Formats: sequence, C-alpha cells, structure tokens
Amino acid sequence: MSLDKPDERPNGNSSSFLLTGFPGLEAAHHWISTPFFFIYISVLLGNSTLLLLIKEDHNLHEPMYYFLAMLAATDLGLTLTTMPTVLRVLWLDHREIGKVACFSQAYFTHSLAFVESGVLLAMAYDRFIAIRNPLRYTSILTYTQVLKIGLGVLLRGFVSVIPPIVPLYFFPYCHSHVLSHAFCLHQDVIKLACADTTFNRLYPVVLVVFIFVLDSLIILISYVLILKSVLRIASKEERAKAFNTCVSHICCVLVFYVTVIGLSLIHRFGKQVPHIVHLTMSYVYFLFPPLMNPIIYSVKTKQIRSGFLHLFTNHHSPSHRM
Repeated sequence: MSLDKPDERPNGNSSSFLLTGFPGLEAAHHWISTPFFFIYISVLLGNSTLLLLIKEDHNLHEPMYYFLAMLAATDLGLTLTTMPTVLRVLWLDHREIGKVACFSQAYFTHSLAFVESGVLLAMAYDRFIAIRNPLRYTSILTYTQVLKIGLGVLLRGFVSVIPPIVPLYFFPYCHSHVLSHAFCLHQDVIKLACADTTFNRLYPVVLVVFIFVLDSLIILISYVLILKSVLRIASKEERAKAFNTCVSHICCVLVFYVTVIGLSLIHRFGKQVPHIVHLTMSYVYFLFPPLMNPIIYSVKTKQIRSGFLHLFTNHHSPSHRM
C-alpha cells in the first residue's frame, strides 16, 4: 500500500481535507510559486513598513493614518492567513490540512475580508468629515472615537462570520474531501458536506449584501456628498488640494470592490468559465488589494512619501544626522 499521496476517495470519517493548487499544471507548480512568493514578500514588506512608519512618524498620528494602519494590519492578516498553505501546496505538494485548521483558516479569511470592507467605509467617513466639516474634524474624530470605530469594524467582521463557520465542525463530509483551492473557503467546504446546508448557503448571501453591498453604497453616497462640497470651494487650488486627499482612498476602494465584484460575477455566472479562471480570480481577490494598498498610498500621499524617505535615511544614513 502506497503512503506517498493521501487517499482522495470519499471518506466521511476523515479528519482532514486535501487542498488543490492548479489542476493540470502540477508540473509547473514550482514556477507558479515564484511570483506568489515575491507577491507574498512584497505584501509583508509593504504593509509592515507602512505600520512602522505610522507608529514612528508623529506627523502621521492623525485619524486618516490610524485608519490606514488598520487597513495595513488587515491586509497583513489576510495574507498571513492564506499564503502559507498556498506556498506549501505549490512548493512542497503538501496538500493535507486538518479540519480544525481548515475551518479556522476559512473563518479568519472571511472575517478579515469583511473587516477590510469596514475599514474602507471608516476611511470614507474620515474623508467625509474632513471635507464637509473641517473645523470640527479633530473634535469629532478624536483618538477614542477612532478606537471605537476600529473596534466596531473588528467585531462586525469577526462576529458575523461565526454562525456559518460553527456548523462546519459538526457536518459529516462524505462526498469527497478534495477542496478546489490551496486555502479553505466556506463555500468550498460546504459543497462537500452531507447534511442540510440551507442556512450555510443563504446566510453568506445575506451577509455579503449587508456588508459588501451596503458598505460600497454608503462609500459611494459619501463621495457624492464630498464632491458637492469640493465643487463649492471657490479657489481652484483648494479644490484640487481637498480632492487630492481622497484620491488614494478612492483607488483602494476601487481595487477592493472591483475584485470583489469580479469574483462574485465569475462565481454566479461563470459556470462555463474554465476552473483556472475561477482560481486566478480568487488569488487576485486575496492578493491584489494587500499588494496595491501600500503602493497607492506611497505614490499618492505626500506625507507617506516623505515619511518613507525620512525613515530610510534616518535608519540607513547615520552621517545625515551629523
């Protein structure tokens, strides 16, 4: 009896699942893993540097940058949750994952995606107050208020995902135990359950509507109101300056929600689309926003750019301080 590969036959009592890389491209997994590894390192470096910069630079101790720190921390969490199993599958062909580890990964992956949406909404609120009510900005968005908003966003993300994840621990799995991704997702696991999964199929749809759809609508409305305020400003320079503070956030919102919409459309209407397209879109969804957010803010925000320069010249050039 060979012990080289885990048994892929249906097994209701199995305590593990099998993750899947890119079916049909197993021979190229080592090559495919190279860009994944570089993106992984870039995400870790970019977001960690952003967090360090916001912590160290007192000029960045403002609500806008506290929310940006929350976004960077969420992106780090999302990448650290998904990428280790992806690289393990692609590099080592280590496909087996315990059920508890799998359900925990699914829980953190979905929770952090909802947290990201909430942080982007909080950032829109920050820009809305800054432009619509600039004189009361610091009295409305106090440090305590920012903490409360951050805590609310965290709780919403992590509590709302508990109801569909808990039943996964109790379902029997007799169809198969082969998952279609290199990390665990609720919608992937639920297909393998041999039980009534009505609640698990309906609840996530409601959740997506109440979180992703509602958040994106509120962000859109807030920007319509921001635009109205900006257009009322008489000076052209002041108008450009006011709108410029929103550009980075608008780019991050577009990067996040365009990938969310793209993935949702492919899942709903892409039955004829090759499986590799589904896989690629899911990796784009989980990797593109965490990769792009630090780049967008570094390129478009003057304070972050000068902060980066200051951080690196201070750390690497002692002679500059002499």
